[in-house]
Amino acid sequence: MTQHLEFFTREMREFGDQARQFLEIGRRAGRFPTATAREGHQGGELEISVWCSNDYLGMGQNPSVLTAMKEAIDSFGAGSGGSRNIGGTNYYHVLLEQELAALHGKEAALLFTSGYTANDAALTVLAGRMPGTVVYSDQLNHASIIDGLRHSGVEKRIFRHNDVAHLEELMAADGDRPKIVIMESVYSMSGDIAPLAEIAEVAKRYRATTYIDEVHAVGMYGPEGAGIAAQQGIADRFTVVMGTLAKGFGTCGGYIAGPAAMIDAVRGFARGFIFTTSLPPAIAAGALAAVRHLRACDEERTRLRENAQLLHRLLTERRIPFVSPMSHIVSVFVGEDSTCRQASAMLLERYGIYVQAINAPSVREGEEILRVAPSATHTTADVEKFAEALEAIWQELGIARTEG
Repeated sequence: MTQHLEFFTREMREFGDQARQFLEIGRRAGRFPTATAREGHQGGELEISVWCSNDYLGMGQNPSVLTAMKEAIDSFGAGSGGSRNIGGTNYYHVLLEQELAALHGKEAALLFTSGYTANDAALTVLAGRMPGTVVYSDQLNHASIIDGLRHSGVEKRIFRHNDVAHLEELMAADGDRPKIVIMESVYSMSGDIAPLAEIAEVAKRYRATTYIDEVHAVGMYGPEGAGIAAQQGIADRFTVVMGTLAKGFGTCGGYIAGPAAMIDAVRGFARGFIFTTSLPPAIAAGALAAVRHLRACDEERTRLRENAQLLHRLLTERRIPFVSPMSHIVSVFVGEDSTCRQASAMLLERYGIYVQAINAPSVREGEEILRVAPSATHTTADVEKFAEALEAIWQELGIARTEG
């Protein structure tokens, strides 16, 4: 046995029950949020209801998306055949980039194989290429943003979460240096929304470039699903918007949209774009169908908003704490790792409800949550039953409630 194998064997044995658990599920096309689960059932299938999916609008099951993907496979096969530079640029990649640029009112857009890669690759270039640049990044920004800034080698400042006064204090201390401000619109674990107008105003005052991550907003908010900045009528105040195709649009991949010169720079210099195989044409075709559907139709957004608001109300009535009422991400606060895992297991075993327990490093220790995501595909009765199940578990486990 090698020293490395000995080390990791010992480390994971010590990690024990704290190791991350993965529930094997099969989402049922046309029946989502229904799925089947296998874990703990000797290979048999248990029908469950999924309450923690990022397919918020159910577009991964939308008939127009499925049809577009099937037709693209019949026309072009399974894979793209190469990187974008060498044989891997398909007609659907180009159409999708044009559609995304139009959605956000930007000059150009660029596709990546994932949202994580989009942030990592784009920020490596946008933050790291101009000498003297300093970046201001929100304390709770996603790991992909953190890694992109690390790989860029840029000098960075971390401002307290959504604290515009702290942001301005840091920016004022850096004089006339080139500046980039980076924030998310909807934060993935807390579900709260950044004070975008105030951030944009401070950035303008200091002539800073703005980079907004809208992965948990595109498709779900704003005119045609263009995101929170568009919903607030200030999309033009953000230089570069980053989004994903894997959440509201129900497929896979990530993208950035912005000024043509900046997009071209990423296209030409980002290693995470240049040195990887492009998205399969069928994925791009499905994403294109999803974007076009959501630009033309508000039905899914309306259902998502109504379900989230209903769940907020039901949990408030039961004094079950959740982190933020600002979005469709309803993170139910537990605050203790083993209790959070136990609550998740009880929901699955007793009620057939799948909600993942979230622990460190996704959240800080002592801030463990059940990350609940009601979707557009849940019914009103589903939401009511979920709240009742959560109430029963809160009573049994004696989990703290909000003050009445």
